[in-house]
Amino acid sequence: MGCPRRYQRAVRPPYAACPAPTRASVPRPATLRTHAPHAPGHGARAGTGRTREAVPVPSHPGTPYSVAVRLRSAKPGGLAPRSATGAAVAGTGGGPVSLDLTLLGVAIAGISLSAPLIAATAAPALAVALWRNVLAVGVLTPVALLRHRAELRATGAREVGLSAAAGVLLALHFGLWLPSLHMTSVSSSIALATTTPIWTTVLLRLRGHRSSGLVWAGITVAFLGVLLLTGVDLSLSPRALAGDALALAGGMAGAGYMLVGSEVRRTVSTTAYTCVCYATAAAALLMVCLIAGVRLGGYSGETWLKLAVLTLTAQLLGHSLLNRVVQGLGPAVTSTGILLETPGAALIAALWLGQHPPAAAYPALGIILLGLALVVLDGRGRRGG
Repeated sequence: MGCPRRYQRAVRPPYAACPAPTRASVPRPATLRTHAPHAPGHGARAGTGRTREAVPVPSHPGTPYSVAVRLRSAKPGGLAPRSATGAAVAGTGGGPVSLDLTLLGVAIAGISLSAPLIAATAAPALAVALWRNVLAVGVLTPVALLRHRAELRATGAREVGLSAAAGVLLALHFGLWLPSLHMTSVSSSIALATTTPIWTTVLLRLRGHRSSGLVWAGITVAFLGVLLLTGVDLSLSPRALAGDALALAGGMAGAGYMLVGSEVRRTVSTTAYTCVCYATAAAALLMVCLIAGVRLGGYSGETWLKLAVLTLTAQLLGHSLLNRVVQGLGPAVTSTGILLETPGAALIAALWLGQHPPAAAYPALGIILLGLALVVLDGRGRRGG
């Protein structure tokens, strides 16, 4: 297709007099199928069933079409096509691992402010959980309607249902864990609620995903760091045992929230997903607060200001960025990173509230980081293989 080569040599600049091809003259894209996903040199990602599709695209006006290669899912309902360079699809995550790890650090800093802010806020714990979701929805809704309206309309019932299910699990996480802080010791509550990465890995195994020994070692090391900081302070009183059970159930709900979110985030942007998720969590928490008779208003201006800061840091920068990076890092790495919230909250409380952390806070931070590094190294090893 295009001008004869001898004609191209005679005309300067090249192709200046060559008629631009029409779409009718462009041949159908040739698809290079990978019959063996594991075979080297075919360009398809291992185990994904993707193929390469040669797509003709114009290089510049007046020249023949060049060929660009893009990856296409061979499975029905697969992910959106990505460029061969691995660039992230706008608004759906999946960027480089280094960027995801940086955003994970920002998210951990945001959620680490949660406990000190809740402790300093003169409002019931369930009301705080409700308002942080309500205020987050108030911020996200205009953005979703302005920039993601077409996506919201095109979102299928399955994605909406899974986003709502994640919102219910998030409400369960808050609704079960926060009351446990008043029923058992804070150290026991935190230690049991941070079993999230363990339950995440167990649920992944039930879904057919085999976790390597390095992942289990990393999760175990990280959890030992949490135990070193919080200690084991289990009591045999009925009230304390009930609080321990609530905290453990809160950790399980957090694992479900992380896994469902990672599934939805494969095809739905962070803004659209979190808008539906937080709205559902707010509705569920509102029902619980109304049934329990929790006071939802009459707070001072300082309390509302702290609620706004909590929404900005722990909810929008914390949970929203966790939902952003879970697509690229995976639920195992993301949930293990959340364990850093415990020493992070202790250090922030020391700087802000003057509550000096125990001597074990600093070695515990190093142990948790070591465990997280093991899980991340396993993920990188699988990508490199």
